[in-house]
Amino acid sequence: MTEHTIHMPCTEEQIRELKAGDTVILEDWLYGIRDATQIHMFDKGRKAKFDLNGHAVIHTAPNVKKVPKSNFCPAGYESVCIGTTTSQRMERFTRPLMQEYGVRMVIGKGGLGEDSRAAFKEFGGVYLAIIGGTAALETTWIERITDVDLEDLNPECLWEFKINHFGPLLVAMDAHGGSLYDGVKKTAEDRRAEALASMGVSS
Repeated sequence: MTEHTIHMPCTEEQIRELKAGDTVILEDWLYGIRDATQIHMFDKGRKAKFDLNGHAVIHTAPNVKKVPKSNFCPAGYESVCIGTTTSQRMERFTRPLMQEYGVRMVIGKGGLGEDSRAAFKEFGGVYLAIIGGTAALETTWIERITDVDLEDLNPECLWEFKINHFGPLLVAMDAHGGSLYDGVKKTAEDRRAEALASMGVSS
């Protein structure tokens, strides 16, 4: 296992150096995105104003507070709690995020599916996992909200965050087809079979 510090935006070469089981700390920039954001971007044809090429997105709909615009809050929002949501229901958006916008990293909880695995391998991307219940800690890694797009979808806007030492995050799916979730699935299946056998039930 290797720990990597990556300043955003990153390159495809940097991403292909990462292996499942490595850890990553992100610096500089991160974009918040969720279900409604992507439905409007890909199903309703709304073009995001941000250049996401080489960047990371995090599956989130943050708890924010509307404040007067200032040097510290240029978007007019202050973060209250910025947590991470489950990724699986956004599986169908991984490929277009990478293909159309050049996104390199997806951050979330619970993993993604086979089409995402194929997209990571084809385009050079990774899935970075966060465990549940760490929203308060994640919020401390975000210095401020610098800009916002698709604001009418609040809180499921497209958020631009200035970050500092965001992580460590676990590389759960890499650009070589590797996935830590394969091992989790195998362990669960083995334990299920053992439990059923102990009760005299055939699996």
